[in-house]
Amino acid sequence: MSTMAGDGQGVLSEGLKQLKSEHPPLLDKLEVLLGLCTSVEKDDNPVEAFAKLRPAVIEFFNELEPHSEREEGVLFEMMAAYIGREMGPIAVMEYEHDRAKSLIGAFLGNTENGHGHHTEEMMKQDAILVKQAYFTLVDHFSKEENVLFLMAERMLTEAEKQELAERIRIK
Repeated sequence: MSTMAGDGQGVLSEGLKQLKSEHPPLLDKLEVLLGLCTSVEKDDNPVEAFAKLRPAVIEFFNELEPHSEREEGVLFEMMAAYIGREMGPIAVMEYEHDRAKSLIGAFLGNTENGHGHHTEEMMKQDAILVKQAYFTLVDHFSKEENVLFLMAERMLTEAEKQELAERIRIK
């Protein structure tokens, strides 16, 4: 993907700027999740950290999902008209969205009935799922910001950029 990004410089249009601006709050929440996962793995009292992990993951996922929908349902669709979606950047972006959601979904499914029946080893295994989602998404956001959004800025027409901004505007 990096060969398609150019020099990495450029001003983003309104819609792309909005999508990029949604990343820092999500990254902040990811850092909290990583800290909780580390506590589950290394602290003397993993049960306390694990008890905080599920609500934090739910809160994060509830913020990630609408952002993800704006990207997949609007931006990726618009770009796919130019570059396709079976291979290349859109395929990679969609795969990473699916991977992160799958990891988070597995964690939520495993912890649906609370953590009372979880051994410390099970808690650590579930925390690893969240850590894998963390690493997937941190890398993913970086690719979007340094490659995909710049590519979209050059690829989309001014009318398409305006349409993007209108369709993803948070009401």
